Amino acid sequence: MRPPHPVRAALSLAVLLASGLGLATAPAQAAAPAAPASGARSLAPDTRFYVDPGSKAAQQALTDLKAHDLQGALEMAQLASWPVAQWFNGTATPQETTDAMAALQAKAARARQVPVAVAYNVPGRDCSQYSAGGASNSTEYAAWIDALARGIGDRKTVVVLEPDGLALSPAFCGGTAAQQQDRLAEISGAVDRLEQQRGALVYLDAGHSSWQNVGTQAQLLIDGGVAKAQGFFLNVSNYQTDAALTRYGTLVSQCVWYLQNTPGATADSCANQYWPAADADAWYAERVPADAKLPHFVIDSSRNGQGPWTPEPGKYTGDPQTWCNPPARGLGTRPTANTGRALLDAFLWIKVPGESDGSCTRGTAGPADPEYGSVDPVAGGWWPAQARSLADNAAPKLAFNTGLLPQH
Repeated sequence: MRPPHPVRAALSLAVLLASGLGLATAPAQAAAPAAPASGARSLAPDTRFYVDPGSKAAQQALTDLKAHDLQGALEMAQLASWPVAQWFNGTATPQETTDAMAALQAKAARARQVPVAVAYNVPGRDCSQYSAGGASNSTEYAAWIDALARGIGDRKTVVVLEPDGLALSPAFCGGTAAQQQDRLAEISGAVDRLEQQRGALVYLDAGHSSWQNVGTQAQLLIDGGVAKAQGFFLNVSNYQTDAALTRYGTLVSQCVWYLQNTPGATADSCANQYWPAADADAWYAERVPADAKLPHFVIDSSRNGQGPWTPEPGKYTGDPQTWCNPPARGLGTRPTANTGRALLDAFLWIKVPGESDGSCTRGTAGPADPEYGSVDPVAGGWWPAQARSLADNAAPKLAFNTGLLPQH
């Protein structure tokens, strides 16, 4: 028995996506012009972000289709129709990095879309935890950033610079003062180099709303060179709500301005996310002009549709690792630059939905994750069951990206 017509159409799209012939590349068009000097450092509300027709979700759709799992194929094809960032993690040579970025630019140009690229190779990244690695020293890192920048060329590109690079910098995981200064210099130097590409919109790490105090994070951004960048990013690989992140980002942005423009001000001076909202708003209204030029931000909404996970009380005596593959989470706000908020440049899917956060044990002896009864894939490993769970629990409900209107 043949599936009904709407399902057949959706499954045909799954095949097209997985075969590299779908939404992002049909049919080939002339390359989009390089970003003009004026207006190059902004995202228009109608910006279309790059959709990779060969994504892991697209490949899963084809796998499911071959296994005659029609519902799974449909769901993965829907997921694959939405833009997701491409990560560059330092596993290639400098020339290979340049070539890989140039290839991404070529594909995005043919589709007349804007790519989102993650630079993830700073020395000592992730405090040597699940995603440990990175360049061996500052010199090697600078050379890698230069290679990445050369691949960008002049095309408009969103660059998410080093997730956890500031919020989880050496000062917050037992590092020395010298290591902290090296980290800040590495990030600042990377901003300098990337911003030489006239289309690059560089965003720095600002953790999320349940992590660093507003003042602490604002000072980290200043020291990392946010004044030279487009702004900062929030919630990469995490699950905080859009509302909490938008408020936190606004407070951080205001605090950055206050610290930069108020002699003698310190990070502890700023009203933070734990103040009563009305008190914090009044504090900034008195100290930050309404027309102040504030840094902008973007939010990773790839997995926050159900918000953060709260384990059953008393279930874990150790660290429950609420950030690590929490169960029953969902895809969140669809990628769009049409946010309706002056400081919020875009909702993006930066963490790839369906990639594991690491082999979580939640304070137990392991090796299995007690939430799943099995060992989680390594950080960055594709996990079909998690991808399906995120799709099943999406808020709003998952549908195909028609490319016509942003969806919230």
